[in-house]
Amino acid sequence: MQALLDAIATAEMPTDAQRLFHGRGALHPGSEAWTLDAFPPVWLVTKFGEATAQEKATLTQALEQRQADMAPGPPLNAVLQTRHEGRSETTVIAGSVPESHVVTEDGAKYRVNLLRGQNHGLFLDMAEGRRWVRAHAQGHKVLNLFAYTCAFSVAALQGGAKEVVNLDMAQGALATGQQNHPLNGITSGAKFLAHDLFSSWGKVTRMGPYGLVIADPPSYQKGSFVAHKDYARLVRRLPDLLRPGGHALLCLNAPEIPEQFLHDLLADHAPELERVQRLPNPAVFADASPDRALKVLLVRLPPLA
Repeated sequence: MQALLDAIATAEMPTDAQRLFHGRGALHPGSEAWTLDAFPPVWLVTKFGEATAQEKATLTQALEQRQADMAPGPPLNAVLQTRHEGRSETTVIAGSVPESHVVTEDGAKYRVNLLRGQNHGLFLDMAEGRRWVRAHAQGHKVLNLFAYTCAFSVAALQGGAKEVVNLDMAQGALATGQQNHPLNGITSGAKFLAHDLFSSWGKVTRMGPYGLVIADPPSYQKGSFVAHKDYARLVRRLPDLLRPGGHALLCLNAPEIPEQFLHDLLADHAPELERVQRLPNPAVFADASPDRALKVLLVRLPPLA
């Protein structure tokens, strides 16, 4: 874990929530299992695997030393989460961490929870996707599928979207999304549907067409979405959801599935859609294999001749 310790030794608590060290990208030999995130004012360290007592002690000491080096300043607040065989364990290793708190990104506010589960309310690797949506949502009706806590919706409405339809099966995540909008002074323009997409195509289609469709599904969530079998069902519907000239963001965060998977789906199930570009990920998420990293593909339904 030396590369992680080196990163901690020079880390500064940023203003915005962001990743600071990404061992998962396999660019730091020996630290592949570790990540370091800032959810100000809390440090979050994640170990993909079990952490030994010695590792926990070394980590805590490194964070305390860094905090002392930065003094005077706020107290150290740090969380360690370990993920092993589908289970996670979260421990506050320094200071105090509230059940939930509000963080910022590019001036937007989002509520996060670092103490429960593996998803904390804001996916840091999708920051560039949110920036793209904010820059291109002006005047569009937007469909935000698998909306989770609706960060894309906040970004779209801040960017001047006409309306955003947020759909997700998880009522609890949508409830957080409903809180995120007034946090940002947004009191209208967003709809929230706690529906299963695959039984709601008629309703979703009737509410369209959309100038922008965002699809950021889980890669494997039994009973909700399994990319290998369900992404084709989604891609097949996109041409009917988009207005001519409209765009879709197709997101895939599955290290085991290459980008070519999305290109093959488009060729087989929606050949009329044009592939525009793959959006970049934040630089800190650099990966030795681009196919293992988050994949965000921008496509477009050509305008009418």
